[in-house]
Amino acid sequence: MQRTKGKLSRQIKRHSKNPIQEKPKYEGSENVISTGSTLLDLAISGGRFREGGIPFGILVEIFGPSSCGKTVMLCELAGRLQKQEGTILFHDPEARLNKQFAKLFNLDIDDVNYTTPNTIPEVFTQIRSWKPDEKKLSGIFTDSLAALSTDLEMENKEGDKMGMRRAKEFSEELRKTCRVLSAKNYLMICSNQVRQNLDAGPYGQKYSSPGGEAIGFYSSLRLRCSKPKQIKDKKTIAGKEVSRIIGVETQVEVFKSSVWKPYRKAPLTILYDYGIDDIRQNLQFLKTYTNNTAYIIGDEKLSVSLEKAIQEIERQKAQIELKKEVIELWNTIEDKFKSERSPKEE
Repeated sequence: MQRTKGKLSRQIKRHSKNPIQEKPKYEGSENVISTGSTLLDLAISGGRFREGGIPFGILVEIFGPSSCGKTVMLCELAGRLQKQEGTILFHDPEARLNKQFAKLFNLDIDDVNYTTPNTIPEVFTQIRSWKPDEKKLSGIFTDSLAALSTDLEMENKEGDKMGMRRAKEFSEELRKTCRVLSAKNYLMICSNQVRQNLDAGPYGQKYSSPGGEAIGFYSSLRLRCSKPKQIKDKKTIAGKEVSRIIGVETQVEVFKSSVWKPYRKAPLTILYDYGIDDIRQNLQFLKTYTNNTAYIIGDEKLSVSLEKAIQEIERQKAQIELKKEVIELWNTIEDKFKSERSPKEE
C-alpha cells in the first residue's frame, strides 16, 4: 500500500459526514484524562466530553479479580498525568510496583511522591495535608485499598478479629476527605480486589469489594473489571510449536457513575510487554459495527488480518485518525439511543 499518512488523514475528513475535529469542545474538557483506551474513555463520559475520559475532582474505584489489569490502568493513568506535567501522589501499600514495569507507561517513580503506607489513616491524612502546585493537575493513585490495614490490626496481637474496624476507618476518612478532592480538583483513583460474598443469597452479588460500603458510596465513578481471558501466541521453534500467554482481555463496566451514564461497557486488551492495546480494540470496533469484511479506515483497506492491520496503522502513524473515526462511529451509535420524549412541562 503506497498511500501516505497525509492522504489517509484527508480521506477520513472527506468521507466522514460529521468530522470529529469540527465538533465544539465541551466546557471543562481540558481537565479530563484518558485511560489509554478510546472505547473505555467513551463509555465513561463520551456524552459529556468529546473524547471521553475521567474528569478531575472525583474519587474513582477500579475493582475486579486478580490479574484483570487494575494496576495497569492505574499506571497508564499516572503515566499520562506525568506526561502532562501533573503532580502525582502514588500510594503503594503492597510495595510491589516495579520501576521497570512502570516505565512501560512512561511513569517515572523517582519523579513522583511515592509512598508505601500501612494503614487507612496514613493514606487519607497525606491527601488532606498534601500541597501540590495549584497550577498543575494533581492525581492520587492507591494500589490497592484491599492491602491497607488499621492501627488496631497492626498493633494488637489478636488483630481485628471482627474485621469491622477497616470499614469504620474507610467511612471516617472518606467523609473527611471527599470534599477536599472536589474543592482542590484532585483526581483520586484506587484499585480494589473483590471477595466472595457468602451472605449474598441466590439473587445477591456473589462478589463484593472489601472495605465496607463507604468506598462505593463516596466514589463518583466505579469501574468493574470482569474475569480476564488469557491471550496466547504460538511460534514454531526448531520445528516445534511453542505457545505463551502474552496478555489478557477483560470487559470493563461502568458500574456506578456520577460523571455520565452508568452500565456502559468497553473491552480492554492488555499485552504484558506493551500495556493497553488501543489500536487492536479500535480496529475491531470499526469492523464489528460496519459491513466491512476487512479492517478498514476511511476507505482504505488495511488487511483482512488484524495483526497486519495493526502493523499498517503503526507504520503510517495513523493512530489519531483511527481514534477519530472510532469516536465518530461511537457517537453515531449512541445517537440512536437518545430519548425522543418531549421536555417535561412545569
